[in-house]
Amino acid sequence: MTSDLAKDGAALFASRSTSRRRFMKAATLGSLGTGFASAALPVLSQAIKTDFAGIQSEEVTIDSNGTNVAAYTSRPAQAQGKLPIIIVASEIFGVHEYIADVTRRLAKVGYLAIAPEFFTRAGEPTELGTVAEIMSQIVAKTPDQQVLADIEAALKWAGTNNGDLNRVGMTGFCWGGRITWLACQKLSSMRAGVAWYGRLVGDKSDSFPEHPLELAAQTRAPVLGLYGGQDTGIPVTDVEKMKLALAGPNATAAAKASTFVIYPDAPHAFHADYRQTYQEAPAKDGWQKALAWFKEKGV
Repeated sequence: MTSDLAKDGAALFASRSTSRRRFMKAATLGSLGTGFASAALPVLSQAIKTDFAGIQSEEVTIDSNGTNVAAYTSRPAQAQGKLPIIIVASEIFGVHEYIADVTRRLAKVGYLAIAPEFFTRAGEPTELGTVAEIMSQIVAKTPDQQVLADIEAALKWAGTNNGDLNRVGMTGFCWGGRITWLACQKLSSMRAGVAWYGRLVGDKSDSFPEHPLELAAQTRAPVLGLYGGQDTGIPVTDVEKMKLALAGPNATAAAKASTFVIYPDAPHAFHADYRQTYQEAPAKDGWQKALAWFKEKGV
């Protein structure tokens, strides 16, 4: 489970003068960019910074089985009626400025976007110096079932905050891409998902008992998978196996409706605009396809 996730270490953030919670609160006031301080490579100058015009962004606290889980949320400032909901799942770095910006992009086109800090209980990924430490001290201590429960808690919160529980989608990146697959395979609340280069296979443990490939046939909500042909951590052969499993004779209608777009020249994390892996053409094309997918599926 570590090979593709380890690639996220190329942009591991250095320590910051403020905690994530303080940063996220500052971000809602317009102090953009303070979350970027790379330990390995400089953050790209063209990192996208979505403004707050016409939207409202804030940090909220969600009760998930007695744990206060922080979440960054964005929505249209002048909403008419209930809003469709998108849950955003982060990379292994948690809800830093890139993920917060993704929620703002979604709010600009009419969504209530919620990015829960799924690593709340385990600690602060950006305070650790290596990917190995993040994997052993953060990711390994964040079980799939706990994450799925946090998603359901976020949806419960959304339902009491002008969110339309009949129009729910999910998107995620790398670690969050895998979580997107699992949510669309296990949660009845999902209508559609968009998984950006999420791992499909991996080692099993008590915390990670199943992976998307083996659950493919039971998929409850159709998923659009966006993958890079040059992703050395997620070979195209894994995607081909997933395609076959989704189209199997016992697969659900949602599984059979799932599809992939593979960008032949794109590496892992090609959507991460703050990193050197970013590729503008597939990132923008994938984003438009993601929005079209959610619209097509009624989210």
